[in-house]
Amino acid sequence: MEAFVPEGPLVLGVDETLERRWGKRIAPKGIYRDPVRSSHEHFVKTSGLRWISMTLLAPIPWAGRVWALPFLSALAYSERYAKEQGKRHKKLTEWAWQLLLQVRRWQPERRIVAVADGGYASLKLLDRCRRLSNPITFITRLRLDAALYEPAPPREAGQMGRPRLKGKRLPNLSAVAEDRATSWEPIAVANWYGAGERTVGVASGTALWYSTGLPAVPLRWVLIRDPQEEFETQALLCTDLCASPERIITWFVRRWRMEATFQEARQRLGFETQRQWSEMAIRRTAPALLGLFSLVTLLAHRRMAKGADAVRRTAWYAKKHPTFSDALGLVRKQLWAQEAAFCGSLRETETVKVPREFVESLTDAVCYTA
Repeated sequence: MEAFVPEGPLVLGVDETLERRWGKRIAPKGIYRDPVRSSHEHFVKTSGLRWISMTLLAPIPWAGRVWALPFLSALAYSERYAKEQGKRHKKLTEWAWQLLLQVRRWQPERRIVAVADGGYASLKLLDRCRRLSNPITFITRLRLDAALYEPAPPREAGQMGRPRLKGKRLPNLSAVAEDRATSWEPIAVANWYGAGERTVGVASGTALWYSTGLPAVPLRWVLIRDPQEEFETQALLCTDLCASPERIITWFVRRWRMEATFQEARQRLGFETQRQWSEMAIRRTAPALLGLFSLVTLLAHRRMAKGADAVRRTAWYAKKHPTFSDALGLVRKQLWAQEAAFCGSLRETETVKVPREFVESLTDAVCYTA
């Protein structure tokens, strides 16, 4: 964190990824919806392990974009496994709370901003984050039909009964979006899901989100409308009432980089190719491979600081900034250049000298093959 975000808020992404695994000996596995193969019209289920990962969403100077760097992962085991082991089944929001609480213990003074998709829009989780001595700002999607209220009115002198939790019911955000009186402010978002700058219409306000039996959470809601009508109107929530809508959207759109990180871990680092069935090995390997993405990025960052050029270009594809494959090739090349990296032949045996230029060109080609 000190290398990429030495000051300012720590923007953390919370998301889960599925490691497809089969076999009777993989005890913690479950049957889950496959997010890659499924769509709005087609539902696909698969057997696997569900990992919830905490990533640092930090801008990488030499990459020219934000990368999601995993540093903390936990196995969200299935409900069947919890019942067999006599454990209490925990929802994804409870796993997310444990990870966020651990990060707060590591960084007690820094401001933390957590972003997640709509599956983590839990009143219990939001209330826990805002009640910490140093609150964690949480940003996620908000349903357009969420029950929003005005703050509870102050108690009058001599009033009997318990204090009110909420005030007057406010219109649903779906009605606010369709109301012609709603004022939409145009805002230019620099990196809209990796597609460059995009101008969207924004309406914002504060309210109290409440559901029976759950804590009431004050929040700032942000409605986003696309002037080009390429996506439907959507809503975000933020537990920091003073955060500006532009800042909230800028933080939230960083979340899509987590999907890119999970895909790179599958293609480049061997995630989802493990064949071990021991429970201890299962719990160690996947978090280590996700953390390897961050380690490679950090090692490449040290080389980039010294002016190393790792951008691989071809005649049909001009690339301005290095990608993760470039960073991985650079780290491989640095490690393989060390004499102690490989065990050489014995001195007594007859060897054939190879020109150094040929060896370097061969090493350079092998570094970027996978």
